[in-house]
Amino acid sequence: MRIASVGHAIFAATMIGLGILGLIKGHYGVVWQPVTKGVPARQVLLDLCAFVSITCGAGLLWSRTTAAAARVLFAYLLFWLVVVRVPGLFRSLSVDVYWAACRDAVMVAAAWALYAWLANDWDDRQGLGFLVGDRSVRVARGLYGLAIIPFGLAHFQFVPHTAGLIPRWLPAHVALTYFTGACFIIAGLAILIGVYARLAAALSALEMGLFLFLVWVPAMTTRSLNAFEWGETVTTCVLTAAAWVVADSYRRDPSARRDSRPA
Repeated sequence: MRIASVGHAIFAATMIGLGILGLIKGHYGVVWQPVTKGVPARQVLLDLCAFVSITCGAGLLWSRTTAAAARVLFAYLLFWLVVVRVPGLFRSLSVDVYWAACRDAVMVAAAWALYAWLANDWDDRQGLGFLVGDRSVRVARGLYGLAIIPFGLAHFQFVPHTAGLIPRWLPAHVALTYFTGACFIIAGLAILIGVYARLAAALSALEMGLFLFLVWVPAMTTRSLNAFEWGETVTTCVLTAAAWVVADSYRRDPSARRDSRPA
């Protein structure tokens, strides 16, 4: 195995699980929804999504295929974001549309950072070096920072709904909703402008992980989740793994380890 980081391993395992879930459920997993029933060869597309997810996830864990798997996964997720999600933003800015676009953008950022980490000489020979240099990694981080800002805005837009998800044993649900929403916005801005960016990326990943383990894991152990709750659980797993990869990307950047400050 060639594991670049813990985030690499978790992201790979998450992609495998996502593909398996797609096959078991027999319909589009929440990460790929919504895709209308009128789309030609919809079932074929379903199988392809699951196949790519499983194959790339497994490939990321095998030393001989890590670079190729990262390359294919990045291209696949970027295609999905640009062709399926971005056009939807021109038709509607409803929460379902922008949430799906931002969620996929986080995954693209993680796949891009991982691709840059695992790329080999083949990429340079094929003229793909511009996708794996330090500048490209910074662009991937910027995409991540831009994508998580709407996560925070959604907290402010849907305060009662978000507050209702917080465990009862925690106090001040409304205050926590505003606080966590502000944290996403501040972290996104910090990453975009490069001020304490490494810390911001790590804390945003921690926030997603805490939401998973404080909200969805206890719910899974105490009752049966409905379709929406299962979807949110899977989405949170994927986002946490992707955020972890982006946070890990700063470990390879000496300037990032110093946490850039304004002059």
